[in-house]
Amino acid sequence: MSINKNGQLDRFGIWISSLCAIHCLALPLLLPILPLISSSIFAATWFERIILSLSLLVGTWALLSGFYRYHRRLYPLFCLMAGGLIYWNKDILGHSMEPFTIALGAGLLVGAHIANLRLCSQNKKCAHRPTTELSSKS
Repeated sequence: MSINKNGQLDRFGIWISSLCAIHCLALPLLLPILPLISSSIFAATWFERIILSLSLLVGTWALLSGFYRYHRRLYPLFCLMAGGLIYWNKDILGHSMEPFTIALGAGLLVGAHIANLRLCSQNKKCAHRPTTELSSKS
């Protein structure tokens, strides 16, 4: 049984990357009310880094699985790493640009998984095509 059967690992990667983006984008809106529900863990940098690291770990596993089993294309992995790098350094352009860098990084993470899903499904279809065209030419 395949670990990435039907793109489950990619779907989990999309989910965890989206959760990370929602966390970072919603935190400034929710920050005023979070002290009421003991928010110190949600605002901690280490918590954000753990979520992002988990997202990158799952993403790398899913994308390498798709690369080796189906499509041999590296651009989804490059998108994932670029998104992770942008996301990790989300405040490099200043606090006012942080929402944009978060959105760009998260978009690249999610886009990498979507590209991997599409490449894998295209190559699965190609692998299951009948070979009648080849046999009729010989």
